[in-house]
Amino acid sequence: MRSIFSELKRRRVYRVALAYGIGASAMIQVGGTILPIFHAPEWTQQVFVALIAIGFPLSLVLAWVYDITAEGIQRTPNAKGLHVYNKQQLWVVVIAGTFIAALTFAGYWFWHPWQHRAETADLSLTAVPSKSIAVLPFQNLSPDNAGGFFADGVQDQILTNLAKVSDLKVISHTSVQQYRDQPSRNVREIGRQLGVAYILEGTVQRASSRVRVNAKLIDARSDSQIWAESYDRDAADLFVIQSDLAQAIVTQLQAKLSPQQKADIEEKPTQDLAAFDLYLQAKEIVDAYTQLPDPNASLRSAVRLLDEATGRDPNFVLAYCYVARAHDLLYFFDLDPTPTRDALGERAVATALRLRPDSAEAHLASADHYFRAHRDYDRAQAELARARPGLPNSVPFFFLSGYINRRQGHWAEAENDFATAVKLDPRSQIANNLLVD
Repeated sequence: MRSIFSELKRRRVYRVALAYGIGASAMIQVGGTILPIFHAPEWTQQVFVALIAIGFPLSLVLAWVYDITAEGIQRTPNAKGLHVYNKQQLWVVVIAGTFIAALTFAGYWFWHPWQHRAETADLSLTAVPSKSIAVLPFQNLSPDNAGGFFADGVQDQILTNLAKVSDLKVISHTSVQQYRDQPSRNVREIGRQLGVAYILEGTVQRASSRVRVNAKLIDARSDSQIWAESYDRDAADLFVIQSDLAQAIVTQLQAKLSPQQKADIEEKPTQDLAAFDLYLQAKEIVDAYTQLPDPNASLRSAVRLLDEATGRDPNFVLAYCYVARAHDLLYFFDLDPTPTRDALGERAVATALRLRPDSAEAHLASADHYFRAHRDYDRAQAELARARPGLPNSVPFFFLSGYINRRQGHWAEAENDFATAVKLDPRSQIANNLLVD
């Protein structure tokens, strides 16, 4: 037995085993991050891990038989300098390597809750929180079907305002958009699918300098309307309409609204409606980066739109946050991994924080920059801690927090983050895949 341990050391099998373990761990981390982005089925991650495990005993055999020398890869002689192998020792290496790989794979398999996906995804089996709501796409009633994008913007901003209330569960934009073109909505079924008690729907009509917004709140459990309101004002008062509507919903749902949350809802993102339109176009691109057919061209287009928006309103904090995210995505996915791109993202983050040092969105953008451009997980975590109170229903927040926790080996925290993302974005395949990867 002593001779085989001596041979293992002489043939550098220990060193290869350690290097393989480190490399395998890194590959699993990368695979767990990249595969969901391309909508890979959950079994691909499992097969990927299994192949890595199979490769471990093979690497030990290759390390036993071969060595890398100055003359290239050559067969390793035995202690007497002969190319004669002790088959019994070689079989011990194969069996030991297979046992270690099988044990590690079994531990990884049972540690990851693959079986929990169905339980999490089936929202009908869970209790629906009474203070939960989904804001469905608003119907556009503008003349000649003009203003469809404007109607989407009204819905998105109302959703954004409600999402700032920590006492509410608010379903994300991604999940509710799937109900956009349904002429006759089954409110009960939508409520069941999204796991919410209430549905907000409405219409938007924009003509010249006027805007009219009709909204109604429906109890999805009984399919009964409990509140309705109509707002007919100047287009310049759009943000006031959205703020008033969101606060009316908070009152109807009897949710707690802190002074800070009330101030955040009432704050106008910009004074320039044209800049806001540009921001909404870019936001739609950046938020859908995993579904873009040409991410490079699309993200660069979003940057141009956001630069134009900040050109019109240099104090537009949210636009700076999104332009930072667009730059960081271009950098992170090796579409433009240059120091210039990194600097552009950093400058946008710095501008947002200078304009609003207490902005939760700005601190989220800062965390995203540290994560994607610098792999500085500790500083990213610090920025997330500052952003967390202001983003209680933010799916991007929980995605990013989960990614960072997983990179740092905080598996339980990462699982909790992804589970929260699934609750807020239940119709997202990416969110569900992340929970089981």
